[in-house]
Amino acid sequence: MGFTKDNSAEPGGFVNQRTLKTSINCSGVGLHSGARITMTLHPAEENSGIHFKRTDIAGAGAVIPALWDHVVDTRMCTTIGNRDGVSIGTVEHLMAALAGCGIDNALIELNGPEVPIMDGSSQPFVFLVECAGVVEQNAPRRIIRILKPVSVNAGEATLSPGTHLSLDFEIDFESAAVSQQSLSIGIVNGSFAKELARARTFGFLHDVEALRAAGLAKGGSLDNAIVVSGDKILNEGGLRYDDEFVRHKALDALGDLYLAGASIVGRFQGVCSGHATNNALLHALFADSDAWCYDVFQGDEVLSAINGGIFPELAQTA
Repeated sequence: MGFTKDNSAEPGGFVNQRTLKTSINCSGVGLHSGARITMTLHPAEENSGIHFKRTDIAGAGAVIPALWDHVVDTRMCTTIGNRDGVSIGTVEHLMAALAGCGIDNALIELNGPEVPIMDGSSQPFVFLVECAGVVEQNAPRRIIRILKPVSVNAGEATLSPGTHLSLDFEIDFESAAVSQQSLSIGIVNGSFAKELARARTFGFLHDVEALRAAGLAKGGSLDNAIVVSGDKILNEGGLRYDDEFVRHKALDALGDLYLAGASIVGRFQGVCSGHATNNALLHALFADSDAWCYDVFQGDEVLSAINGGIFPELAQTA
């Protein structure tokens, strides 16, 4: 990627990187491919980041780094790929869970082309991380600090300086079941697990035929998505939050932003933005060397950063 810029503080009083304590797996259907997929999350060495690996493909070309410049498709989900033409789709919900749980390094193996959709939210992946446990590593967590505002698509998505990662999101749909919704949330004090993780993906019944004709949504059902028909929600249990739609869009944005390769410290503002716009924002950010720098958490940010995950007991080690 050509990243050489670094404004890191001297060691001392920093937040350590984290990985999983042990490997853990799950199985599920791919939302768009409809394939039955088994996925295993593995611990990874410090400073290695997040990588995906296709176990159904031989050779080095099976590995794909979870990075913004490896995004190859943003139709209805975020898909990453490599020069060998290998790709993995629907990475955003898992990436959001890893970001929200404070996992810096992990290897994710899949025997198919897509992360399983599970129930359409990040909660099953948060549960996997909780079951596997986390361990601190002997290296400081590197962050990307936003130094000045960067915006794309006439303000559809913006990153600006802040003291922690915060998400401001607005949506507006014609359906009265969705309508206008807005949300402002800081990813601190366990807020991801409490406020965003359970929010499910959603779609409209009238779009289903067109999506499937385009080779998408083959695995979609009421078990893994909120389905809206006209002004009605078809899911028997209704919504998990009154504003579940905008919460899921914020969840998506968090997952897309974690493809920056490190936790972002700044304010994200999205107005009806989707995966393509979120990725365009990262391209614009890294194209402007004055807009960001690498750093580590300092002072009061240390406790805030630790409490942003779901393991506040680790704050005792800071």
